[in-house]
Amino acid sequence: MLQSGQTYTSMHFDGIHEKTLVLIKPDAIQRGLVGEIIHRFELKGLKLVGLKMIRLDEVVLREHYAHIASKSFYPGVEKFMMSSPVAALCLEGLEVVDSVRLITGITKARSADAGSIRGDLAMSVACNVIHASDSVENAKAEVPRFFNDDEIFTYHKSEYEHVYAEDERGK
Repeated sequence: MLQSGQTYTSMHFDGIHEKTLVLIKPDAIQRGLVGEIIHRFELKGLKLVGLKMIRLDEVVLREHYAHIASKSFYPGVEKFMMSSPVAALCLEGLEVVDSVRLITGITKARSADAGSIRGDLAMSVACNVIHASDSVENAKAEVPRFFNDDEIFTYHKSEYEHVYAEDERGK
């Protein structure tokens, strides 16, 4: 996580370098679904550029869930998210935020489309196995909340020539 005053310099968000955050939640950790969830993103052809297991604290959770922190159900969300470590992923690719949201499925898991992570692996709104950034703007805020610059890796992904058309790959 970035410390106060640190910048977010090496994490590009242009073209194929768009990044997004995924948190594999405590229910997925407890059910042994980490490998299955990561596999779904890899099958799509997305590039895993950051991965770590962490314990969340009240400060990070209040910032991350600021949009619901005043709601009556928030203490339950906080307790759930602190009940076990989570796996934090940073994925990269062309329009990766939209692709990840499609693969993830809607928040109300029991109504999520079959074939999506939530549609196949969850039944709850709260215990829905995964968090994914819902916009490029939020991804730009969420990735550095959970990853320092030196925890995001830049490397050549040779399979990109089979995942993206030449004009989509850029240089």
